[in-house]
Amino acid sequence: MTENELAARKKKISHIIMWIVLLVLFICFIFPFLLVIINVFKTKADITANPMALIGAHGFTLANFPEAMKKMNFWTVFGNSLLITSCSTVLTIVVSSMTAFVIVRNSGWKLCTLMFSLMIASMVIPFQVLMVPLVSVYGGTLGVLNHRITLILMHVGFSVSMAMFMFHGAIKTNIPLELEEAATIDGCNRWQTYWKIVFPLLKPTVATVAIINAMAYWNDYLLPSLVLTKKELYTIPIATQAFYGTYSTDIGLVMAALLLAMLPILILYVFLQRYIVEGVTSGAVKG
Repeated sequence: MTENELAARKKKISHIIMWIVLLVLFICFIFPFLLVIINVFKTKADITANPMALIGAHGFTLANFPEAMKKMNFWTVFGNSLLITSCSTVLTIVVSSMTAFVIVRNSGWKLCTLMFSLMIASMVIPFQVLMVPLVSVYGGTLGVLNHRITLILMHVGFSVSMAMFMFHGAIKTNIPLELEEAATIDGCNRWQTYWKIVFPLLKPTVATVAIINAMAYWNDYLLPSLVLTKKELYTIPIATQAFYGTYSTDIGLVMAALLLAMLPILILYVFLQRYIVEGVTSGAVKG
């Protein structure tokens, strides 16, 4: 066997091994989702008896969905989650992108450099460190808990640093200053230049920030559980706790609730997924 043939054979073997490893990882990641899909159409008894069976002994059933929606007051909590997630995501995109634009185009200012450094430093602070002071100050001192706007502003505050960092890289690397200078010559002010020239070119980064933060807001349990204690303000992750009892849990209803909670964010991901890789890598390599 020649040296070239040996190298080609080693390369082929390495590719086969890589695909096997990727397949195993894919199965590990997708298995919980498949388990939810399989068991959501079974009765509680069938899930308990054999959760791995494709069809239970009592056959195919859709009864879990209306029962789960009724018990968790689905349309109310869905509306709460949709409102909070939408407003938080839009505010995060607008505030972080505008902040990044100002910092990039005024990099010579010491105040902008200081602001950028502080925002990057804040990314390493874990939420659990701020959890007790947040509840103490906003609840005990200010009394502004149990309001959707409070949760929205908290979501934006915790997310804006990471989003700003992503927009900073995209603006600095991918948007030439000459475009803005040309817009200024044509009569655009700074506000018009940003919205008509800069922001439309940030579409991949906007899509990436939107899907990352929307998933985080939609699935968040800890922060909403601290801020929202009234049942009429519950989001979907908090409402799913209604299916967990002290002595028993209706697994079928839990599976139905989880699937209903996953569907909106999966649909959003399907529409935005083609921008994800482009947006994440935007600004990572300077051209």
